[in-house]
This record gives sequence, C-alpha cells and structure tokens, in this order.
Amino acid sequence: MTSEPSPDAGPTARAADLRVAGEWLALHDLADARPTPLLASRLTVRAYARLAAQVLLAALIIVSSLAAAFGGLPPHHPLPLLALAALVAGLLLAQWLLDRWVRRVDQRAGATLSRRAAHLIQPGWRAVLGRPYAAFAAATFAGAMVLAGSALAIPDPTVRQRAVVLLIGLLGVMAITALQLRHLLRHPVVAEDEESLTADVIMRVEDARELTTPSVQWSLPMVVLFGAVPGWLSAAAVAYLILGVGAYVALRVKTPSCATVARRVMSLR
Repeated sequence: MTSEPSPDAGPTARAADLRVAGEWLALHDLADARPTPLLASRLTVRAYARLAAQVLLAALIIVSSLAAAFGGLPPHHPLPLLALAALVAGLLLAQWLLDRWVRRVDQRAGATLSRRAAHLIQPGWRAVLGRPYAAFAAATFAGAMVLAGSALAIPDPTVRQRAVVLLIGLLGVMAITALQLRHLLRHPVVAEDEESLTADVIMRVEDARELTTPSVQWSLPMVVLFGAVPGWLSAAAVAYLILGVGAYVALRVKTPSCATVARRVMSLR
C-alpha cells in the first residue's frame, strides 16, 4: 500500500486534511496505510477539540489568578471564590458539550462506512492510559493538594484565601480530566479495517497521555502561591515544579510509544 490519499476521498475531506492524515500515519509508523476521509475527519475534529480544551484550561488559570489577586485584598469578600466556582461548573459543562460534539462527528463518520472492522475492541484504562501515567497523574495531583493544604494551614487570611482558590482550581482540573478520560474510555470505536482500528487505539493512547500532562497542576501553585506565601512554601512550589517536569520527561522517554502500545492492544484481541 502507498501513502497516497484514498481514491474514494469525498469533497468533505480536503486535500490539506488528507495530507495531515498522511503525515500523522507516517509519524506513528503507519506509513504504508493510506490516509482516508474517515481518518482525516477524525484528526481534524480532534485537533479542534484539543485547542478548545486548552482554551478552557487557560481560562481557568487566568480566572484563578484574578481570584487570588482580588480575593486577597481586604476586606476578604467571597465573591471571587464564588465566581471561580461558577467558572469551574461552566468549564465542566463546556467540556461535556465538546465531548458530545466529538462523539456526534464520529458517529456520523461511522454511519458512512460501508463495512466495519471485525472484532472491534474497547480498550480499558490500563491499555489507554497505563499504570505509569496513571500513577504520575495521581502523584502530581496529590503534590499540588499538599501545597494547597500547607497554605491553608498558615494562619494568614490572605494566604488561606489563595489556598482556597488553589483548591477550587485543582478540583476543577481533576473533574475536567476525569470527564475527558471517561470520554476516551467509553467513546465507541470507529474503524472499517485493521489499519483504521489501529489508528483509533493510537489516538486514544495519545489523547490520554496528552490530558495527563499536568500543565495546569504545575502552573496554578506558581500563579496563586508563589511570592504571596512564606518563603519555604514558595520554595516547595518550585521544587514541586522541577521534580514534576523531571519525572514527566523520564516518563516520556522510558515508556513505549503510542504506536507500540496500540499494537500490543491489537495483538491481545
């Protein structure tokens, strides 16, 4: 097979999308597979969904920093905290709507398939995320919560206000991540042959690793606490960031690639 676009590419699959799909296949050791309209459509929607999710998390960081800045000014009004909590609820709703949009697009794409791949699989969390990434995500969240709890124990109203802001932000991130992971695990497989089935698993593994990248968990303690808390706690926040980045780099280097994980999952069918 060649890496040229499939001859049955319809008008909905633009040439640029097919080219991107071909590059994605080559990047994941599937250069012999042909980029199809199905794959091009799924990758395009996935890219938009990723961008939207990143915007949601950026909004959380910005509003958290504003809540920490204005909430710490005397008198300590609860309005910034209420606004942050309302934002978290809104972000959860937005993420749910985003996941539903992706599901609907995939369902429409799947409905156009002339045939379905035999022996479809629904990978579990161990296959999609893996124990190392799950342990890393849990440890990162626990470390951030320890920082928030330490700040909450300091008898200073301003520091405690910032600690509550950090707690709300972290719980919001955890809820959004759990919602995204649930979507990845329960999202129906869309595949017409062995190659598209492998691509489906690769996308799930890739997305799971992407959503466990703790960019917000690293950013929030620095934005909310650093410089406004005692020196030892600021130093702890910096150490948490450095250790987290080091562990993440080691994890990415040591763990198998998404394509390798997908092939292992396929071999167990």
